[in-house]
Amino acid sequence: MAKKGNDWKAEAKKLKGKLKKLRKQFDEDVRPQLEEAAGDAYKAVSGAVSEVATAVAAKTKKANPVSPLAPKNGFPALPKIAGVEFAAIEANVRYKNRTDVMLARLAPGTAIAGAFTRSSTRAACVLDCQAKLKKAAGPKDGAAIIVNSGNANAFTGALGQEAVDAVTGGVAKALGIPASRVFSSSTGVIGEPLPHERITAKLDDLKATLSGDAIELAARAIMTTDTFPKGAMAEVEGEGGKIRIAGIAKGSGMIAPDMATMLVYIFADAKISAANLQKMVSRQTDQTFNAITVDSDTSTSDALIVAATGKSKAAEIGDMRSKTAKAFEAALRDVMMDLAHQVVRDGEGATKFVEVRVTGASDAANAHRIAMAIANSPLVKTAIAGEDANWGRIVMAVGKSGGKADRDKLSIRFGDILVAENGWRSPDYSEEQTSAYMKGDELLIQVDLGLGKAAKSVWTCDLTHGYIDINADYRS
Repeated sequence: MAKKGNDWKAEAKKLKGKLKKLRKQFDEDVRPQLEEAAGDAYKAVSGAVSEVATAVAAKTKKANPVSPLAPKNGFPALPKIAGVEFAAIEANVRYKNRTDVMLARLAPGTAIAGAFTRSSTRAACVLDCQAKLKKAAGPKDGAAIIVNSGNANAFTGALGQEAVDAVTGGVAKALGIPASRVFSSSTGVIGEPLPHERITAKLDDLKATLSGDAIELAARAIMTTDTFPKGAMAEVEGEGGKIRIAGIAKGSGMIAPDMATMLVYIFADAKISAANLQKMVSRQTDQTFNAITVDSDTSTSDALIVAATGKSKAAEIGDMRSKTAKAFEAALRDVMMDLAHQVVRDGEGATKFVEVRVTGASDAANAHRIAMAIANSPLVKTAIAGEDANWGRIVMAVGKSGGKADRDKLSIRFGDILVAENGWRSPDYSEEQTSAYMKGDELLIQVDLGLGKAAKSVWTCDLTHGYIDINADYRS
């Protein structure tokens, strides 16, 4: 029995040694391979889950409800502009299941003018457009505009210009035009590199679908937090034929422009030199796009580009004092003003469209300064949102503006209702009447400074909790 017991112990010891050896071999040879395989599998599963989550988020991210101030008849029927073709496509620049790139091809000889943000942190595409507009174009050179939404390509260092070069160079190659005549814009999140390869991969598809009828598709492709696409048009009788103008814009937040606004593209079939077109654009910008504000924030990417193809049968606009030149400039201004007002009507969370009209100023600069101080005041804008006729906040805004004003010469009106004058509340002031006026969707705040003859109107909207809701999760 003792021998059998010793044999069992020896056998157990031997087996224990084999097990130890197998464990060592497993740890050295097998375990690393299993861990690597498991890691790869984990990464693959994790990646797949992430992709699905992203796709689901893209599909389920709710669109902002259409602004109550949107045009009642929707996007207008814009005239076809001879010499311009449009295309739009889904490139997944940031979000899926939405068009986010638009291309406009312009006929050879098109005159181009522009105005851009003067922000010190301008996006690469803005700097690129400004540089290209300084270059003379050949009479047979075609041109193009390409725009993406979802990514602003701003504050992205050298990568920003590399992305612009890749996109504009790709368009130039696809359309057979000089890269110096391809103008690009980007709008969306700031500080993230633009995935330009997603755009260039779609250029052949964009080229294949170019059409003179697709301007509304282009307007929708450039939207970000916009709740409706923006378009405007005008027609002018020229010498020998009609001149047509059609424009589109995007803009809803980060609206307090300086030399331009948001993204705006206006097309005309007029025959006019680039120099004369630029004079008109520069003259009209301050009274239109520079006279609106939603939140006092100037974008890094503001751009206004106006293109005249010269395809109208009307004679060339050469004399800037001529009847046709004046009519064309007035029509251009109307289109610019219409688009500017639509941007305010689509202000993030807006429920009120407000004109602030300052009169009796010592000069135009003071009138503008004081009007903007009122229009940008959070206290004024929240009072408007609450339908509170708090005219004291107007007094505050005038005082803080830095503009020339005299308390005892001020008069303030809400609509036609006189609420304050001569440094005091009007004796005929009615809280009930003024509160009833504040319930309207469109309001006029009038301030007369009593110091001179200069005047200025600017347009703004109210500030609601909807603005916070939109901007608190803008990047999601």
